[in-house]
Amino acid sequence: MPVFDFNSTPDEKKPAECTYTVIRSNENEATIEKPMMILDNKTCKWEHHSCGVFTNPIKRTSFEFQQEDGTVSADILKIDARFVSLLKWLGENHINVRLSGENTEEGYAVYKIREIAFGGGTKLSAEDGFLQFMIERLLASNAPAEEENDEDEDEAGDDMKLTSLQSITDFMNCAGRTLPDNIRLWARRNLAVARSHEVSPEERRHAQRALSIMMNVQWKSNYFEAIDPDEARRILDEELYGMERVKQRIIETIIQINRTHTLPAYGLLLVGPAGTGKSQIAYAVARILKLPWTTLDMSSINDPEQLTGSSRIYANAKTGIIMDAFAMAGESNLVFIINELDKAASGKGNGNPADVLLTLLDNLGFTDNYIECMIPTVGVYPIATANDKSQISAPLMSRFAVIDIPDYTPEEKKVIFSKFALPKVLKRMSLKEDECIMSEEGLDELIKLYSNTSGIRDLEQAAEHIAANALYQIEVDHVKSVTFDAEMVRNLLR
Repeated sequence: MPVFDFNSTPDEKKPAECTYTVIRSNENEATIEKPMMILDNKTCKWEHHSCGVFTNPIKRTSFEFQQEDGTVSADILKIDARFVSLLKWLGENHINVRLSGENTEEGYAVYKIREIAFGGGTKLSAEDGFLQFMIERLLASNAPAEEENDEDEDEAGDDMKLTSLQSITDFMNCAGRTLPDNIRLWARRNLAVARSHEVSPEERRHAQRALSIMMNVQWKSNYFEAIDPDEARRILDEELYGMERVKQRIIETIIQINRTHTLPAYGLLLVGPAGTGKSQIAYAVARILKLPWTTLDMSSINDPEQLTGSSRIYANAKTGIIMDAFAMAGESNLVFIINELDKAASGKGNGNPADVLLTLLDNLGFTDNYIECMIPTVGVYPIATANDKSQISAPLMSRFAVIDIPDYTPEEKKVIFSKFALPKVLKRMSLKEDECIMSEEGLDELIKLYSNTSGIRDLEQAAEHIAANALYQIEVDHVKSVTFDAEMVRNLLR
């Protein structure tokens, strides 16, 4: 086990003595019971908040407490294996920190480390933000097999973003193992380009920008927690009325996670008329999976390069929409909601944008032309919507579990209007239920008027119109209540 020589003053007369043992922990939160490290407190009971630096003046990895009457060193007895490299970095750079901990039978248990200004308690927001950013990643990681590891959780990183070469280099040194192997190797190559004076300034700028994008994404494993079927049904019921067969099919598709702890092999393709709630279903599935979501509107994409990004040979090169989605989500596990898949344009002779999605849907990895690195997609769950599945190519269709979303029946439309659409509008307009009353004949007439329209968007607009008319009569004509019968509905909505 290494003893870090922070002062670079080797002394052959005093051999190195390792005072600490390694704690292998997978906890994503540091506490008194599961600390980052434990310091010796036999000679002195340390305060809850104690300042100092990591040192090893006599070849012993220790912490030098800054006391009112001078400095006192305490050996480090235990270290969480994930924080070994971070501790070395703090010591080598002589960074002043404030430890938060508690004296226990084992020693002084440290559960928080913050950077402070030299000799005082003033927080250096930028530097401390970077420190918390690294601690986040380390806490969220699993214990390393041999030495150190990383990932993210607990402390807030002050919205820290890695942009400078120095911060990216430090992150690679302290928490580089949080990255997938191919991305770690890619990052080292791009760091070399960004530092090199043998390439053009444009190449260095692109390399640094690509590094910043990739380093700020948390690359998670493909392990997913089991879902609660009852909770899943409740969420779907909140977003969608009726359609029990559709809800059952969705839950049957994603319930595989409970056994495999991986995402289903196929995404969802929701096909149905406009206004039937396809997008709401997609958002509900993202809630069930507890994943961030992003949308791709295929009707507005007419060039595959919009998805794949442009090559760095161009001065104005940039990443594609897919890579941007990872960057905005801040993590690699997310739900891609692909709207209007059937309206993907053929572009201007540059290929079909929809076909670019094939590599994303296969979960084998996606390569962005600007990043020039294979992006892991095992944590991506695609949900597409379409009005006409005949317009979708067979290879693309084969990547989805197709679920047909039927239109609502007249009886379902009645319930949706009277129980959901109208009460929602009345609440927004501060109208009481007895101020705007819909008679049974009026409701039948309304459903008859919209019998040839699909979905419920027209019903929602009708509810808006009816409520607005009732409010007008109450405020202008000073009536106490308005009851809409069949004739009133017909005259108002025709």
